[in-house]
Amino acid sequence: MRVFVIANQKGGVGKTTTTINLASALASKGKKVLTIDLDPQGNLSSGLGYDRQANIEKPSIYDVLVSNKNLSEVFVTTSNPNLFLVPANLSLAGAEIEMVNLLARESILKNAINKFQEKIDYVFIDCPPSLGLLTINALTAANFIIIPIQCEYFALEGLGQLLQTKELVSNVNPQLDIGGVILTMFDSRTKLSTQVASEVRNYFPEKLFKTAIPRNVRLSEAPSYGQDIFEYDSNSTGAKAYSDLAKEFLKRFN
Repeated sequence: MRVFVIANQKGGVGKTTTTINLASALASKGKKVLTIDLDPQGNLSSGLGYDRQANIEKPSIYDVLVSNKNLSEVFVTTSNPNLFLVPANLSLAGAEIEMVNLLARESILKNAINKFQEKIDYVFIDCPPSLGLLTINALTAANFIIIPIQCEYFALEGLGQLLQTKELVSNVNPQLDIGGVILTMFDSRTKLSTQVASEVRNYFPEKLFKTAIPRNVRLSEAPSYGQDIFEYDSNSTGAKAYSDLAKEFLKRFN
């Protein structure tokens, strides 16, 4: 079981979209995948069809972090039989404050994952766009960081701080490595996308995935229906891109 954190301090770069659709693509290829929603907004949960309002009383990742519940008591199934979710709800917003006084607070999620007994190939953790205690927990628990970078101005904004935080976390997780960088919202018709891609390629020559995720309205629409892109529109350019990304991912991490 390998653990990946999808992180970038900048918001709106496609972290949750990538988590949903890369995990779904891998699950469709027969891999057992666990997704963990570590963002208080809970977009990963709703994007995978989890009704947070209807399940407000049910345990979530908050209970794992604050009340020491096991992941096996919290994870739920999705429409894909190989894809599982540890959901989040609004209570997660207060988790960082409650975790401050807990022993080994930066390792709570790591310990929970280590105790998880289900047979899983990959774990994907979706992080909030900040470098607080939730993200620190994810980085401490992970083997690899996957960094989505939006093909627009200020694309590398926040990346420097993320890499600095990675170095700080290396004190407690020296094995943490950059697993890959994904270009998102790529538009081959614009000079800007090409320039950003070139800059990122120079910055991460060995880490950049060849598959770029295009700007695609179907990718934006799918989460509002609680579906991944393959359920929503399997013929879209977004679906093809995430399928290609999953193949590339498997070559790197199978």
